[in-house]
Amino acid sequence: MTSKPLKFADEQLKRSPFYERQVELNPRDAWSAWNGYKHANFYYDEQYEYFCIRNLCGTYDITAMQKYIVTGDDAESMLDRLVTRDMTKLRENRVTYVVWCTDAGRVIDDGTVFKLGPQKYMLTCGSPCIAWLRKACFGYNDVHVEDASDNIAALAFQGPTSCETLKEMGLSGIETLKPFGIMTFPFKDTELMVSRTGFTGDLGYELWVDAAHGLDLWDDLYAAGENYGIQPFGEGALNMARLEAGFIMPYMEFNEALKTVHFEHDQTPFELDLGWLVDFKKPRFNGRAALLAEKKRGPKYTLCKLDIEGNKPAEESEIYSDKGCTKKIGYVTSAMWSPVVKASIALAMIETKHMDGELFAEIYYSKELRSYSKVAKCTIKKKPFWAPARAKATPPGPY
Repeated sequence: MTSKPLKFADEQLKRSPFYERQVELNPRDAWSAWNGYKHANFYYDEQYEYFCIRNLCGTYDITAMQKYIVTGDDAESMLDRLVTRDMTKLRENRVTYVVWCTDAGRVIDDGTVFKLGPQKYMLTCGSPCIAWLRKACFGYNDVHVEDASDNIAALAFQGPTSCETLKEMGLSGIETLKPFGIMTFPFKDTELMVSRTGFTGDLGYELWVDAAHGLDLWDDLYAAGENYGIQPFGEGALNMARLEAGFIMPYMEFNEALKTVHFEHDQTPFELDLGWLVDFKKPRFNGRAALLAEKKRGPKYTLCKLDIEGNKPAEESEIYSDKGCTKKIGYVTSAMWSPVVKASIALAMIETKHMDGELFAEIYYSKELRSYSKVAKCTIKKKPFWAPARAKATPPGPY
């Protein structure tokens, strides 16, 4: 008897190479979608997973991240014109954080560039960008962009015991890897690439291997981490950790410029407090003229880190310049009660001209099915809310 074809078979979400192990650890069946992949919101409980990141170590599946291999004699020149940062300064076996913009200087996406060889790079980002990259190749004779997103399995491995786990796994010398550095190790009949990168603000690494060896990587890593508290974590815990680190998230702090409809509902690097990524010493890059003009006049809004009095998260709150909440000057993009900082923290877009004045958040919350509101004073913080020394130390030191 022939089986009945599955309805909407071509619409089913793809499974990560790690899915066979992940599904066993997800008793809540808490999944969402990311770039066509089935992706965990959480496994057991996002608060529990958050504390695993901060106290032990955890894995976050980044296979769904877009991964583009850029090769050829003109690879460096193309990337240097594409992004706002100077790619000629990136050394081999190093990673750098970048943004790229439209001609109007609005951010299309952010991501990382890995220099894998003299003429070989990998660009990673959260959303598909292949069409824009191919357009960026126009005018160059020798540059090729390959979409390797489905061919590479990848895990973010974060937390204070992550280095010890990798040493237990047999990655000799991993403790010498500096932040934003890359090392490769023999693995089965292939290679494992490890970068000291991540999105939690803590000690952490990202592990990259061909998709066919994804389960081998998972099994070896979890065997090595058995005595170091290794656990998987999902989107919820990651979002908590990245906010404490002051990192931006697409569709929370910024909208991708190619997908917005309303005028200036996207952002510029200066509005996102990423002016340090814009190198005007370069003679040309996409959006240069518009960004130079914005630097001279100043951005309309600036993303700020806020310490908010009290213990109520200021989610979706408006920001005012007076306690009576009569003059709105900004809005909160992300907020939480931080367990490690012991404070209500937030990222918020504030009208730049009001940043030196008083700031107040109007917070709405519920208690036993009833709605309440309060006005809380806000203080702008310059540094990340959470930045342990081990995140930058080499070797990382005791956990």
